[in-house]
Amino acid sequence: MKVSDLLTSEFNPYYGTYIKLAENKSLIDGLQDGLEETISFFESIPRDKFEHRYAEDKWSIKEILRHIIDTERIFAYRALRFARNDSAELPGFDQDEYILPDMVNELSSQSLFDEYRSNRMSTIIMFTNFTEEMLKRIGTASNNPMSARAAGFVIIGHEKHHCNVIKERYL
Repeated sequence: MKVSDLLTSEFNPYYGTYIKLAENKSLIDGLQDGLEETISFFESIPRDKFEHRYAEDKWSIKEILRHIIDTERIFAYRALRFARNDSAELPGFDQDEYILPDMVNELSSQSLFDEYRSNRMSTIIMFTNFTEEMLKRIGTASNNPMSARAAGFVIIGHEKHHCNVIKERYL
């Protein structure tokens, strides 16, 4: 299952930017490669940069990593619900509200790395255990249709997007 297999009816065009960043790897390869690449990238960042903000109203690098983790959890949950034929419409989420009360800057970077790894491994196992039919199932989130497999590709591309932002604006 690759990005090229997706139909445009499986996701809101807003997510197209993220999905393109997933390239044309298989969903599982993209998730596994992301695990290696993202951890390696974050481990290469000097620790004194982790609480840096390039502007007053922007997130720190630790907050971006927290956002990547939170977003993966939300999209993996959406994929689970869709794959299981749950017809309930799922709400959106306010990414800023997830960061504000979190106090992530008080956590060690290693704790965040461990949380990221654990979460990604869980995501990989879940998607590995979905059948092709389950991956094609479509549900509704944020008032828009999305397939389980599209949610997986969003996870991959969203992570790459934020790593690119860090490279461009923080380092």
